[in-house]
Amino acid sequence: MELSSPAKAKKVVVFDYGFGNVRSAERALARTGAEVEITRDFDTAMNADGLLVPGVGAFAACMRGLKEARGDWIIDRRLSGGRPVMGICVGMQILFARGIEHGVEAEGLDEWPGTVAPLEADVVPHMGWNTVDAPADSELFAGVGGDARFYFVHSYAVHDWQLQAHHPAMHAPKVTWATHGKPFVAAVENGALWATQFHPEKSGDAGAQLLNNWIGTL
Repeated sequence: MELSSPAKAKKVVVFDYGFGNVRSAERALARTGAEVEITRDFDTAMNADGLLVPGVGAFAACMRGLKEARGDWIIDRRLSGGRPVMGICVGMQILFARGIEHGVEAEGLDEWPGTVAPLEADVVPHMGWNTVDAPADSELFAGVGGDARFYFVHSYAVHDWQLQAHHPAMHAPKVTWATHGKPFVAAVENGALWATQFHPEKSGDAGAQLLNNWIGTL
């Protein structure tokens, strides 16, 4: 599958705070034609066209690593200025208000209200390929067939979406769902902040199209 590249290469930082598959993300983003750098350098992350925040492991540990690298401040400041950020896997989960693992609660970035809780399914973790139910007007899933499958590896998820648009001038976030036992949030598009619970960098052509769609908005 060949992807069209932006006319001018966009500069994207894969934020390296010790908790993500940064090399896989780098290779997948480079395929879109973006200029990619793996770094935790403050100025570079702040000034990039796009910031990608991966995440693998426990919610609380990822939050500690992110704060030690000042990633929480960088994400907040970028979003305050309308500058794009994309989270993947636990990099999506930490965008919510809190996470509960093994009965222990940890604070998230609180960009969105909601709780990351254990999956309610017979088989956990949810590991492998699954379809998703995306909104018809999704920019993230543009050009992706409804039967496309994406690669998931997780034991926790958000089961209830709480943020709503309370004013006619506000655009309601676009929320994509998947089901493993019980429906859970699989992706979100909310202004400058996008995120996926699955791994687009490991999801073949469908995942590559998603990343290309994100790069096209930068």
